Amino acid sequence: MTTHLETEIHEQPEALSRLLNEESEHIADIAGKIRDFDPTFVLIAARGTSDNAARYAQYALGIEYGLPVALAAPSIHTLYHAQPRMNRALVIGISQSGRSEDVRQVIDDARAQGALTLSITNEPESPIAQAAANHIWLRCGEEVAVAATKTYTTQVMALAMLVGALTGRAEMQTALAAVPDHMQATLALADGIAGWVEQYRDSERYAVLGRGYHYCTAFEIGQKVKEMNSVTCEQYSEADFRHGPIAIVQRGFPVIVVAPTGKPLPLMIDLLGKLQARGAERIVITDQPDIQAEQTVMLPSGMPEWLAPICAVVPGQIYAMRLAEAKGLPIDQPEGLTKVTVTR
Repeated sequence: MTTHLETEIHEQPEALSRLLNEESEHIADIAGKIRDFDPTFVLIAARGTSDNAARYAQYALGIEYGLPVALAAPSIHTLYHAQPRMNRALVIGISQSGRSEDVRQVIDDARAQGALTLSITNEPESPIAQAAANHIWLRCGEEVAVAATKTYTTQVMALAMLVGALTGRAEMQTALAAVPDHMQATLALADGIAGWVEQYRDSERYAVLGRGYHYCTAFEIGQKVKEMNSVTCEQYSEADFRHGPIAIVQRGFPVIVVAPTGKPLPLMIDLLGKLQARGAERIVITDQPDIQAEQTVMLPSGMPEWLAPICAVVPGQIYAMRLAEAKGLPIDQPEGLTKVTVTR
């Protein structure tokens, strides 16, 4: 019997295509408002998986549009009742359900100060969507499974579309249009995970590594592995991992490494050699056929680095799902978790 989660994972190409077709013009209008406002920085409020989408924005907006991006600390607003100065900021609230009260409070405070506000949700009538002056609707349909999949990839896609609209570069629009096809190819290439995931069913500790654009990918894969399999999993930048945490790696320790084409690739390859020397079980997500590891999941070639996180997370989604199946754990409703978590 197909689970909701598996169905939603395979709905991602269609969801991305629908977002492109139905929100591109609206996102272009929002980009015009941002250029007119000319913010000095971006502040993003989010929780959980949405926080990982915000990490993508830190790199995409910083590299492609030159805007520094900070992640908000919502507790400043809700627990300490303080308000940092946001009047010259673009303040973005990201939430699948749009119901996190602390994220909404950041938006409310920012709008009251005169900041330009934007929300990105899958619920256009939600409190967060209504609080912001501008809203991007993910349009990915209902997501039933607790583990977020299509809502995450459409969040990242929406942010990528915003970056493309802000820059106005034609080649970025061409690249965005190809993402649904890349997603379809990624799903096909990840089919083989089911054939070898069983050997990791008794692993209770993981590390997931990425860098640059794929810092967010490492965090999101780690979250999926943890929430679906009730294991300890730590996520790191490749650079931070070298500064001490590599000591956790012993023989047989599984390390998921996100290493597609891009600026960090030589550093990731060097780290893979060090992990091999320590006896790690290296599970590598890459588009490089020459990379040798205990397990390799291939990505389609031709994805530009700035868009690759939309697809590179999918092998992690599937790995977490297949591992939970191998353990006999519930797929759609992991024990002790709920679909909507309302934080204050």
